[in-house]
Formats: sequence, C-alpha cells, structure tokens
Amino acid sequence: MPPRDDDQSLTLDLLRRAHSPDSVNRIYSDKIQHRPLFLKPSSPPPSTARDARRIARREKEKRAKALKPKPLSARERRRLQLYTLPKEGRTYAVFAPLNNLWVGYIREVLGSELYNAGQGAAAKLSAADFHGAEVEVSRSRCPSRVGVRGIVVKDTRFTFEIITRQNQVKTLPKEGTMFRVHVPAPDAAPDHRPFCFEIHGDQFQHRASDRANKKLKQHFLKKL
Repeated sequence: MPPRDDDQSLTLDLLRRAHSPDSVNRIYSDKIQHRPLFLKPSSPPPSTARDARRIARREKEKRAKALKPKPLSARERRRLQLYTLPKEGRTYAVFAPLNNLWVGYIREVLGSELYNAGQGAAAKLSAADFHGAEVEVSRSRCPSRVGVRGIVVKDTRFTFEIITRQNQVKTLPKEGTMFRVHVPAPDAAPDHRPFCFEIHGDQFQHRASDRANKKLKQHFLKKL
C-alpha cells in the first residue's frame, strides 16, 4: 500500500532537518519509498509446535533404545549358561595362572601392609576381589569341609565355588565357614614369611562388586 501524503510529508520534514535537499530525495527514494519489506512466515500455533517437539523427542528415544542392546534377563543368562564352567575346562592347571595373577594383584593392593599387617589391611582385604585366590576351609560347622582347598573360580553372594588340585569343583557356603588364605612373599623379599589371613564367611555374604562400599563390623561369631 503506497504511503499517505501526510506520512510522506512528515518523513520528508524529518529528513530535511538532518540532510541537504539533494540528499533528502535520494535517501527517501532508495531507503524508504522503494525499500523491499521481507515478511516473516507465520509460526505454527503453540499446540502444534509442542506436539512436534514431543514427537521428535519420542523418535529420538526410540532410536537410542534401538542402538542400545537390551540386557539379558536372569532366565536368559541361565539358559545360555554364561556362569557355568565348561566341563573341558574344569582342571586345576587351567586356573593356576589365574591364581598367579591374583597373588600379584593382592600384593599390589596391600602394599607395605603385606609385611606388617597394619590396620588398613583388613579394610583393603574386605574390598578386594577373590576370584583366583586359593582358599582353604579352616573352620566350619560342617566338619567334612575342613581342609578343603582350591582356587576360587566363582564368588557369589552366599558361596565360594572352587576347583581343587584333584580337578573337582566344589561349592562352599560362606555361612558358618572360615576360610584361610596364604599370600607368598615376593621373590625380592625371600626372608619374609607368607602373609596369612582368614575370612569370616558370614561377613562376606555379599557380591564382590558390592563389598567395595561395605564396612564390616567386628563381632564374635558364636556359630564358629
């Protein structure tokens, strides 16, 4: 729509106050009268925009779920036998290297307390991983278990599953059982005695991953 005469005269009067007569006509013609006016496209209604964002968010969540695999259920893990030892691998010689790795690991965890058994040794041992440790039943409510010794191949919440030197897999309950563990001295310190400690199975009835943040209390166990 062309400008009205009143608007045009008002605009020219304002321009004359700041510019010369020759510049007034040029500025008005180039920058006001013939200047293109670009219109912004109308935005969608608020409800439509909100629905579009909601749909985009749902699509993003679907793509993220499709890329991330669904964890296996307990029934599927049992069906696939993920935590079952194969029969051809149930020999002591197969897990002997694992015990050597665990000995190096526990020496690194204990540090200098491997020789003096300081106050921090108990806290470090309670949070350590015992997969690969060679344990021996020192005391138990079941006398037939005393003296059983082997390498821990599975550390569950309530049991230690070990393999003995006779290539037998035995499941030892932690409840009512005390385990003894020997850590040989390193070759660089042959004069030191092996570090020996005992584990109260009643206090170790936790998964290996949960024991790291678990504080064990000292108390007398009447069952032993």
